Amino acid sequence: MSISSERPASAEQIYAALAALAAEPVADPEKRPRGPQEEDRLQLLGSLLAKIELEITAATRLTEEGEIEDVLQTLLGWEEQVGADAGLALNVLTNRLQRTAVQVSEPEAEELPPGREAAFAAVMTAVYALGAQLHAERGDTEGTRSALSGAEEALIDILQGIHDLRVAIGDAPGPETEADG
Repeated sequence: MSISSERPASAEQIYAALAALAAEPVADPEKRPRGPQEEDRLQLLGSLLAKIELEITAATRLTEEGEIEDVLQTLLGWEEQVGADAGLALNVLTNRLQRTAVQVSEPEAEELPPGREAAFAAVMTAVYALGAQLHAERGDTEGTRSALSGAEEALIDILQGIHDLRVAIGDAPGPETEADG
C-alpha cells in the first residue's frame, strides 16, 4: 500500500486544472508575481477538491427515486483511480473523514451546537473504527485498543449530542428538570 503519488501534480498543474474548470483562485500579484508556487500546492488541491465535490453534489442530488445510480457512477470513477488496494482506499477514506470532521466542527466556534457535536462524534467514530481495523490487521493490539477507546468515547459523545438536541427542542428533560423531579 503506497500513499505517495507516482507522478504528483505540481502547483502549476493543479492551478491549470482549476483554470480549466473556471475555478482558479485569484492570486495576489504582489505575493505571487510568478503565479502559484509549490508551497501553494495543498491549498490548491483543497480548492480543486472543493470544486469537484461541488460538481459531484450538483450532479448527484438524491431528490428523486433512482438517483443513487448517479452516486454509484462517481464511485466507479473513484475506484478506477484508487485501484484494488484496499489499504490505500481505507487511508483515503480516513483522510476524507478527518477533513469532514474538521469541517463539521466549525473550528472557529467555542462550543458546537448539539447536533453538530453529535455529527462530529459520528464522523470521528468512523475514523477510530477504521483505524482500529487497520491496527488489528497489522497485529497492533495496543493501537487497536487505543482506537477502540476513541471510538467508544465518540459514541458516548454522539448519544450526548443527540440527547442535548432533544432537550433543546423540548423532547427530553434537561439537567434542571431531572434535578427537580
